[in-house]
Formats: sequence, C-alpha cells, structure tokens
Amino acid sequence: MQQSWFRRLLLSYFPIFLITITIIVFLSFLMVNEISRKETAKADAVSTRFIMENLERSVNDIEMSVLKEMETNLSYSTYLNRSSDDDQSLIYTLAPRLRALNENSELIQSVYLYREVDKTVLTERGRSELSLFPDRAFVEEALQKPEYRGWSKVRSLREVGSTNPTRVISMYKHLPLPFGSQGLLVINVSMYPLEQVVNAMTNASISFMIINDDSGNLIYEAHKAEGVGGSSSGGKVLTKLHSDRVGWEFESGIHTGQLYAWVSVISYVWIGIGILTVLLAIVYIVYITRKNYRPIQLVMNRLQTIQLRNDAPPSKKDELAMIDNALTSLISRSMDYEKQYHENLVLQRSQLFVDLIGGHQLGADLDDKMRKLSPLPPVSETDRYAIMLAEIDEYAGFQSMYSVKDQNVLKFALMNVFEELAKGENLHSWAEWIGGDRVAVLIALPEGEAGKTTEDLRAIADQCRDWVEDKLRISLSFGIGLAVGRLADVEHSFRAATEALRHKLSLGQGTILFGEEMSSGDLSPVLPYLGTIAELVKDFRLNNEAWREGLQDMFERFRKDKLKDDGIRSLLQTMLRMLGHELDAFSDELRSRFSGDNEEGWQRILGEARSLEELETRIGEFLSETYRSYVVVSKTNTYRAMITEMKSYIEEHFSDPDLSLKHLSDRFQISGKYASYLFKMEFDMKFVDFLVHLRMERAEKLLLETKLPIQDIALQIGYANSITFGRVFKRTYGVAPGDYRKLKLRSPSE
Repeated sequence: MQQSWFRRLLLSYFPIFLITITIIVFLSFLMVNEISRKETAKADAVSTRFIMENLERSVNDIEMSVLKEMETNLSYSTYLNRSSDDDQSLIYTLAPRLRALNENSELIQSVYLYREVDKTVLTERGRSELSLFPDRAFVEEALQKPEYRGWSKVRSLREVGSTNPTRVISMYKHLPLPFGSQGLLVINVSMYPLEQVVNAMTNASISFMIINDDSGNLIYEAHKAEGVGGSSSGGKVLTKLHSDRVGWEFESGIHTGQLYAWVSVISYVWIGIGILTVLLAIVYIVYITRKNYRPIQLVMNRLQTIQLRNDAPPSKKDELAMIDNALTSLISRSMDYEKQYHENLVLQRSQLFVDLIGGHQLGADLDDKMRKLSPLPPVSETDRYAIMLAEIDEYAGFQSMYSVKDQNVLKFALMNVFEELAKGENLHSWAEWIGGDRVAVLIALPEGEAGKTTEDLRAIADQCRDWVEDKLRISLSFGIGLAVGRLADVEHSFRAATEALRHKLSLGQGTILFGEEMSSGDLSPVLPYLGTIAELVKDFRLNNEAWREGLQDMFERFRKDKLKDDGIRSLLQTMLRMLGHELDAFSDELRSRFSGDNEEGWQRILGEARSLEELETRIGEFLSETYRSYVVVSKTNTYRAMITEMKSYIEEHFSDPDLSLKHLSDRFQISGKYASYLFKMEFDMKFVDFLVHLRMERAEKLLLETKLPIQDIALQIGYANSITFGRVFKRTYGVAPGDYRKLKLRSPSE
C-alpha cells in the first residue's frame, strides 16, 4: 500500500513547521530581551536597597553611639539637674566630650544639649542662651512635638561662629532618656558625607540615583547627566524604595544608551517579520487545505448519497459534523448491540445453569452450550461435578438492613468470593443465584480421591463462611451435594445439597452439611437411638457405670438393625459431640480429648475403623480413658460441698461489686463456665439472677427501714452508681427505687 496521502500531508505542512520554528525563535529572542530587562531591574533594586540600608545603618550607628555616651556618662545627668550658677566645671568637662563625638564620626555635624531649667544650650563651644542660639527655631519646634521620634527633613543649620549654613538632618531625644522632661539632646548629621557615600556606591557610567523626601522634594541626585529626551537623569527609573528610618524615597535606574536603542529597533524589526510570516503562513494553509479537502469532499458526497437513498432530508450541518454524526450513530448502534448481546449471554448462562440443576434434558448440544456459556473447563478435562449451596441465614433481617441496591451489590460480591476461593483451591466454579436467599455453585472437580475432594469443598465453605461473616457480617449455611461423573447427573448433587440444608433447624445455622451424610428417607430407624444417646451421656456425667452397658446395647442394636456405615458414624458423632459439650467446662484435659486437632481424638477413630467390632473396641477405650479423667476431676472438686460453699460465699459477699463468675472461678479453682453450669444445675437459675435477687431483697429492706440516699444504698449492695442500681431495681419491681419508697411509706397512712 502506497502512503501517498501521508507524503502529501507531510510535504504540505512541512513549511508550516519551519514557520512555527521561526516564530518560536522570534518569541525566544523577545523573552531573552525581557528577561535581561527584568534581571537588570532586579540588580538595580539590590544595589539601591544596599545603598539605602547602608545609609540607614550609618545614621543608626550615630544615634546609638551618642545615646550610649548619654547613658554611660553621669555628668550629663548632673548637668541637667543644676542651674547656671554652679555648673562651670561641668561645662568644661562636657564641652570636650561633645567635641569628641563630632570628631569621632565624619557624618556628625554637631551635637548640643538644651537644658529646660534655665533655657540654655550647651555646645562644644560653650553655653549660650536659647534666645541667642542660631538653631533656636528647631529647638522650639522640637519642644512643641514631644512625640516625634525620627529624623527631620533636610534643613539648613547655621552654627555659632559660622556664617555659611550647612545642610543637615537632625534628631532630638528628651532627657533623661528615654522620655524625660529636663532637656533635649539634638544630633545633626551633615548631608555632604552622606551624598559622597551615595556617589561612591553608584556607577556613574551605568546608573543614577535620585533621593527625594516625603513631600517629593529633591534631596540629592547622584551622577546627574543630560540624557536622551532631555531627561535630567538620562535614563528610566527602574526601582523605587522608601526608607522608614530617614523618611526618604530612593529612585534609581540605568542610563539609556545605544545598546538598548538597537535592541528596541531589532525587536520592532522582528515583530514586523513575525507578522509578515504569519500572514504568509495563513495564505499557504488556506491553499493547502483547499487542495487536501478533496478526499473529505468525496466522503461527504457518499454520505449525501446514502441520505438520499433513505429519503432522509438533507442535513444543514457542516462536513465534519455530518461525519461525526455518522460515526457516533455507528458507534452507538454497535454499543447497543454489544450490550444486548451480553445481556442475552447472561440470561442464556443463567437459564443453562437452571436447566442443569433442574434435570432438564438438554440433548446433544449440551457440550456446545457449555463451551460457549459456562466458565467451566471442557468436559474432557473434568472428572466429576458437585453442587454447593449457600443460604443466607435470617434473610428477613438481611432485607430490612440493606436497600435493594445494596443487597444486589452484596450478592454480586458473594458470587465473586465463591469463585475466588475455589480458584485458590485450584478448582473451577460457576455461581448463580437461584433464589433470593440461596446461591448455587457448580464446581468442576479434578481427578483424585473422593476424600480429598470432600476436604477441598469443606475448605472452600469454611473460608467463605468465615470471610463473609468477618467482612460482611452475614451468616451463611452451606449444603454440599455428592460428586457426580456427568453434567446430566448434576441434578442429583443439587438435590443432595438441598436436602442437607433442610437440617438447619436441628443442626443449627452457620453450619456446613454434606448431602451424603443426611438421610432423606424414613428416619424412624434412627430416632430411637437419640434417646439412648441422651441416657448414656447423662449416666456418664453423673459418674454412673451404667453408661458402659448402654454403649454395648447400642452397638448390639447397630448389628441388629443393620444400619449403614454413614448412619452409624453420624450417630456416634452426635453422641461424642454431646458428651464433649457436657465435659467441656470441667478441665482443659477433657476439652482437649474432644478436640478435632488431637491425633488420638474421636474423629480419627471414626475415620480409621474398618469394622463394627474395631469401632466398638476403640470407642470403648476412648470413653474409658475419658471417664477415668472425669472421675478424678469430679472427686477432686466435690460437687455438693462446692455448690453449698459457693452459695454461702455469694450470700455473704453479694455486696462486693467485684463479685462475678471470674471471681468465683478464682476463689474455688474452677473455670467460670463450670461454675455457671454447677449453679444452674443445682438451683435451676443463673448466677446473675441469684445475685440480683439477693441484692434486691437487701435494697428493699434498706429503702423501707432506713432513710439512706439511693446512692448510698447502691454502694452498700454492690453497685458502683445509682443509675445501674435504679435500672436493675426498676426491671425487678417495675418502679424506680425512689418511687417504690414513696409508695410503700404512703400506703399505711392511706
């Protein structure tokens, strides 16, 4: 296949690629230019901030040094507290100190003190009256603004003995520091050295700097030069910074030169070239688009022809919209068809499953349907099949707890759980809901021993039951049918599993039942044995040797009635489970003998015995060993004496809030379960009910014979608070303790 269409498109739009690259280069140049401008402005801002901070630091150092002199030299404080009559010696001392301050810093123009007590000013030249002092106006203004803390604006200072004024900035502080009222300290900083600092830190050939005060008045302009357009600064202002310390506005920038002029000219040329290139690209694209539109036009002609054949009105949409509409319609029809196909497939699969378990004759096309619809492997790869039924216990509660949507989600999750657990056992499964509360799972079993298959199915059921109960809080019962060799016989496995689930009432919910273990016919031969088993277990528990004769008689009846092996094992299993339940509370040793994990346990005996005589012998030996252990435990814990002592102990200590079954088990060295069992057997009532009875009798007596508060009564009979006591009392007598006292005390008078 020749790729002529590809080559045409490539050659058509390759110039556009070149144009795009050109524009990108053009934009890159502009971006570099803009970045350079921004970096220049950033560098200028850094330089300006450095100059501003340097000036602020200089004036701040001056202020700190002068204030330190004022604080450390006590002569200043002494001078402020004296009058003009007795301070000549201090003047001779302080005047040289003020002169030293001026000489130590080239920025300080002068420092002088104003004393309020006699309105005199002390300078490095001596003392003078305020009325004759040249800087009197500034002092008077400072006295009128005691709250001002910063530096003044640039002003002219004419000092004593000088005819030429000096430009300075000034600061004053009230003495004694920080806010005294005895005088003023005035610091004058000369502007000339500050201007020289700015000059030295500004490059005359590149940048300039303008300093204005808060009112916008010019203070100083560094490197003043005539520039382009007659600007006094010769350039453009790039940075403006304000100093809160001295109240100045710093403006800086760079001098405009030929470099920036050429950059601007080149930028405009590139802009013109870019615009021209874009226009040419537009013309070229229009031409190429017209040329390459012909295939689309052919497609449109075919679509219009189809519309005319279907007598459809001509569409007013544009070409691409018509093509999109045609593709959308085609995709929608395809998706609808696929959805309908999958829905039909699901229905056909469910119907095939129902036909299989229902025993319908599917004919010769069964293999073909299984191959197309079921998730199971081919018949040739499967040895046997078995049905496992799972039923939701208390389905009415399940329906009331969840909405219909949530029920469907949970049922779908259960199907996935079954399939995943079967996959974990290397088994293939097919699950379908056959009722609101029942799901059937068809499992394809590999070749192997029947016992191994039973263990696999039980493992799947165990895992599924435990997982669902733990994660979803749903109780399931399982019925497992017998394995069959053909798909056509799956109906028999389904019936066996259904029959197994019909024993839920007798064997309890949440169990795993095997269909082959359940008798689906007449139960009359088995029923008489249940009474015999109950009597045997009773004699065993009461230390009556008659249980041996009962066991021997039961095996004789097995031989006489000719029961099946499964029936015999089932009855013996029932007997041993009942006995294990009766002896479970006596000791750990007895409990372990009935554990299925014990290799010497009864489950192994039932599975290994090959004849009825062997089974009778081994069961007899197992029960005899168990009986000897039970007798030892029974004699060690004398039954009657223990019950009597336990009852007396409860009657004496019923007011103890810690009295419980655990407390009794620790006290009498028996398990709590056994203590509860003994109490129930002897007095026909629970330990808790007996304890509540004693406490309520005592509470009733205290309510009627004393005036103790309810809380005190609760504490005396073993309750931690009156709320718990009140709840139990009301459950027993039908009224609250306080109301009961009122009713009983009021009855005689009425």
